[in-house]
Amino acid sequence: MATTDVYTATGDADGSVDLDDAVFGAKVNVGVMHQVVVAQLASARAGTSKTKRRGEAAGGGAKPWRQKGTGRARQGSIRSPQWSGGGIAHGPTGDQNYTKRVNKKLKRAALRSALSDRAATGAVRVISGIGFDVPSTKDAVAFVAALELVSRKVLLVLAGRDDVVFRSFRNLRDVHVLTVDQLNTYDVLCSDVIVFDRDALDYVGTGRRRDLDEREVSE
Repeated sequence: MATTDVYTATGDADGSVDLDDAVFGAKVNVGVMHQVVVAQLASARAGTSKTKRRGEAAGGGAKPWRQKGTGRARQGSIRSPQWSGGGIAHGPTGDQNYTKRVNKKLKRAALRSALSDRAATGAVRVISGIGFDVPSTKDAVAFVAALELVSRKVLLVLAGRDDVVFRSFRNLRDVHVLTVDQLNTYDVLCSDVIVFDRDALDYVGTGRRRDLDEREVSE
């Protein structure tokens, strides 16, 4: 089982933590990751692009010229696809569905592969907590600088929903914040470094997060 150092929000060492080999030490399967990322990007497409078909284009109420005797090809309407400003043949209709379904087993395998790849290259960091009292972009910038992650694409994974942290980092273009139940292969592969809240490690791959579990217990 691999071990990694834990840091505070100020960049100081705060012990170490074991990384589960089942999640961070799995065999990297590039084909599975590619399949899941393609499906995720396809499912994110809105499918709202649309062109006007022949019956929707403006004009064309009268025949452009008589059928015979002009020496030109016969035409029935200026709304035909071959006319400039006419309808578009076989264009998007506005109700396309690009969704690709991938089963949960494949998604979990792809996430394990992506996390294992990042762990193998030393791109996984663990922090003991952020501890912002109020939303502050200045504090967020100081946090990134303390961990020596300036100018790197950072994926910050929290154990539970924290609006103060989300609002603090939302103006930083290179930092993407999400909760551990939202962790996905695409975001992992798009980041240079993944920074985990130490408590989030217990929830990786479970589809759960801390605040929801606490709410269920209290209810």
